[in-house]
Amino acid sequence: MRQVTLGSTGITVPQNAFGALPIQRVSTEMAVKLLRRAYEGGMRFFDTARAYSDSEVKVGEAFDGMREKVFIATKTGAKTPEEVRSQLEISLKNLRTDYIDIYQFHCADQCYRPGDGTGMYECMEELKKEGKIRHIGITAHKLYIAEEAIESGLYETLQYPLSYLSSEKELALVKKCKEANMGFIAMKGLAGGLINRSEAAMAFMTQFDNVLPIWGIQKEKELEEWLAFMEETPAMTEELRTYIEKEQKELTGEFCRGCGYCMPCPADIMINQCARMSLMLRRAPSKAWLTPEMQAEMKKIEGCLHCNQCMSKCPYELNTPELLQKNYEDYKKVLAGEVKVQ
Repeated sequence: MRQVTLGSTGITVPQNAFGALPIQRVSTEMAVKLLRRAYEGGMRFFDTARAYSDSEVKVGEAFDGMREKVFIATKTGAKTPEEVRSQLEISLKNLRTDYIDIYQFHCADQCYRPGDGTGMYECMEELKKEGKIRHIGITAHKLYIAEEAIESGLYETLQYPLSYLSSEKELALVKKCKEANMGFIAMKGLAGGLINRSEAAMAFMTQFDNVLPIWGIQKEKELEEWLAFMEETPAMTEELRTYIEKEQKELTGEFCRGCGYCMPCPADIMINQCARMSLMLRRAPSKAWLTPEMQAEMKKIEGCLHCNQCMSKCPYELNTPELLQKNYEDYKKVLAGEVKVQ
């Protein structure tokens, strides 16, 4: 079983980790079952966040009484030092622990530094001295924030989207983290559901010995797939390389990753699904995307206010209103039978 070390933290764990965002969508019983099965199957790193509704609570219940056997990372979206402390106390209570292995600034919109006037980084340092957190990390969706975090030398880990659809500039972050002895935690390894061949995604990740992917899991079938790769890890074959190159040609460019940071929409549009509908219709069984319910969701695009709030919040700086309209026009053609999908 391949091991990955997260830079200067010294945290060394098996090559696949558990992304606990999706377990907020399942019952506590199911979540605990999944988390414990993940542990039994070899996973030791579990990533959650204060923003993931009851995800922390479920992680806490699953590992109550065995805290020292797992590594837990969580995040704060706080904007003031006081709020950082308040959110941490909630996280500690939820997780039934007195320390967090990696405490991360969540989807940071700036690279906090000592003396920047916010007091945010100083607060993290204090929490580390107090023993409430062991390592300081940052998660980002914007390239320049990630680059600043690496260059600053202040953070022990970077969590950033990484998949075989990543740009050359994004892939360069992996090398920069290695050179800086900074841990790289890869999120969105399936590009928000656009990648539908798991062995290709896994083979891609294993090319980087300093990358720890966290796979978002909410179903037993999904979990067993990743656990199977712990022992029999897919290698990058010529067939997989050709397949990935084909995928990159088809998908590289401006497309919605489905992260949801643009939400909520003032016009009640389900942006994170509707803005990538054309791709989902062609990369997954289309039946689920053509239901009366989804048709009603797509029709809401007609009521777009063009307020551009979604654009200002998009970490990938997409022209979201334009994407919505393009996807809606294509969707109508599919419904009319003018365009065929699977």
